[in-house]
Amino acid sequence: MALAITVSSVTMGARLLHLQRTLVPGFRKTKMGFNYSNPVQIGRSVEAQARKLVIRAARSHSQGVSLGFRAPSFQLPEPLTGNVWKLEDFESYPALLVMFICNHCPFVKHLKKDFVKLANFYMKKGLAVVAISSNSVATHPQDGPQFMAEEAKQLKYPFPYLFDESQDVAQDFGAVCTPEFFLFKKDGRRPFELVYHGQFDDSRPSNNVPVTGRDLSLAIDCVLSGQPVPSVQKPSVGCSIKWHPETNV
Repeated sequence: MALAITVSSVTMGARLLHLQRTLVPGFRKTKMGFNYSNPVQIGRSVEAQARKLVIRAARSHSQGVSLGFRAPSFQLPEPLTGNVWKLEDFESYPALLVMFICNHCPFVKHLKKDFVKLANFYMKKGLAVVAISSNSVATHPQDGPQFMAEEAKQLKYPFPYLFDESQDVAQDFGAVCTPEFFLFKKDGRRPFELVYHGQFDDSRPSNNVPVTGRDLSLAIDCVLSGQPVPSVQKPSVGCSIKWHPETNV
């Protein structure tokens, strides 16, 4: 049996795999235990694999937060140093970039070195930057604090990389995916207000578009120069935040 698999996007970015089957006689049993001479067995086996792929390919995009939204308070630990950071620690800065990221997501891996370049460049100009990981370690232990510290050290993150174990901060911000960017500006004593909630740029894993950071950089330039940020903003696309599994009481 020969299989052709096509992928299409659906609501919330999840992907469905459509299986188109053509019978080809004479195949032997494979390493995965499929007997190609049995259409029922191969169909069920591949469908089971397809269900797994749907989960692995799940993706989401930023949504549901209005510009002008005030930055929620937070108090989170930084696994690398053991320090605890609060929103008030950034009060003296004219702008604050909050990035929801993680270790394992391919969308984050695609951009993480460029996060460092962008942060190094704009932090010298007065931008405050903080990254937060809210993924459940119950389902994704590779996103836990020990590995976060290793990641921050290896990539020389110039910003604190904080662990939101309860996931309360992600919910307060309305974050749903990684990476997701919240750019706030501050006028005098007024609270930080959201001016940009969009993508890094048009580059995605495997779409062959160069990483430039154009969209986010333009927004930061506008904030730091006192110019209005364009209201038309493309949502960030990435892996869905991995929420804690529900437990039966």
